[in-house]
Amino acid sequence: MIRRVVFAWACLSLLEPAQAVDAVPDGRALYDKHCAGCHAVDANRVGPAHRGVFGRKAGLAPGFKYSEALKRSSIVWDAQTLDAWLTNPERVIPGQKMYTDFDDPAVRAAIIDFLRTQK
Repeated sequence: MIRRVVFAWACLSLLEPAQAVDAVPDGRALYDKHCAGCHAVDANRVGPAHRGVFGRKAGLAPGFKYSEALKRSSIVWDAQTLDAWLTNPERVIPGQKMYTDFDDPAVRAAIIDFLRTQK
């Protein structure tokens, strides 16, 4: 009996520990999937570049032609303002140009966390 227990323990000790399923969405992958069609981190495209967006006043990415509504806004991008923006851009700044919104708070949070790292 002891031989079986020792053998079973030896076999089990060779197995790799199970990895917990990552419940936190990958912000970079979600950014690439949902945002990169119009935006890039380092270059203006249809939408403005996102490098340094945290702490920046809305409408000030260099070289991007913003709507008048966005240029007139007094918003400074942080986690709260980005979450509201990604939930419903038109509610945050009526007359802006962005048309996409994100219903899933986990997706928004992951994208915001990714943007926070792009300094």
